[in-house]
Amino acid sequence: MHRHRPGLENITAALLLPIVPAVVAAATGGIVAEELPNHHHALTTVIASYVLWGIGESFSAIVLALYFHRLTIHSIPPKEVIVSVFLPIGPLGQGGFGIQQLGKVAMHVVPKSNAFGEVAARAGEMLYVLGVFFGIVMWGFALVWLSFALISIAMMPNVPRNLGAWGYTFPLGVLATCSNALAENLDSDFFKVATMIISLAVVLLWVVVATRTLKLAITGEMFHAPCLKDLREKSQAAGSDRRV
Repeated sequence: MHRHRPGLENITAALLLPIVPAVVAAATGGIVAEELPNHHHALTTVIASYVLWGIGESFSAIVLALYFHRLTIHSIPPKEVIVSVFLPIGPLGQGGFGIQQLGKVAMHVVPKSNAFGEVAARAGEMLYVLGVFFGIVMWGFALVWLSFALISIAMMPNVPRNLGAWGYTFPLGVLATCSNALAENLDSDFFKVATMIISLAVVLLWVVVATRTLKLAITGEMFHAPCLKDLREKSQAAGSDRRV
């Protein structure tokens, strides 16, 4: 909801930020349910997590459609928020891991409950298979957005060095967890190698960003908001035009 009139050209993937926590909570619920000793409590947690997953992924799909429309009609985001091009990977990677984790837990929890009656065992297995299937689909879609992000960064000269660079780490990190879950569930050498490559990229990226952040903290540049810097540059340019 908004109190002003945002133009389509101003939409960024930052709209996903209030939505991703629902997907993260759903994935966390699958991990918690796996450790609960009471299967009734575990089933309740799994159901609640599926609801959260559906809410988060549905809204994420809407935002991604809007954002893709912006990219096709207008240009990529400005350099001050260019890191946001990696954010679409977040709900896809975390969602892919979460749905696999929920299916894995459901396969063990559902047969122990009264859910689905006589077909409880098959229902649990079906949820597990569907979880892996959706995990593969979301992993592949995440690769598409990763390609878009890398191309956008390559097209952007002089990418600013600020705290926004930490936005690279979470999306790639959850993509690594999704790859790892697929490697375990499918016993696939391909996904094992993919997990290793993505994980190494995350570690190297974390080291680079942490080093750069420390440097910016020492120089004091870390505390300069990139959006305000862009505003000052536009104000100075407008003032120069008026003087001319």
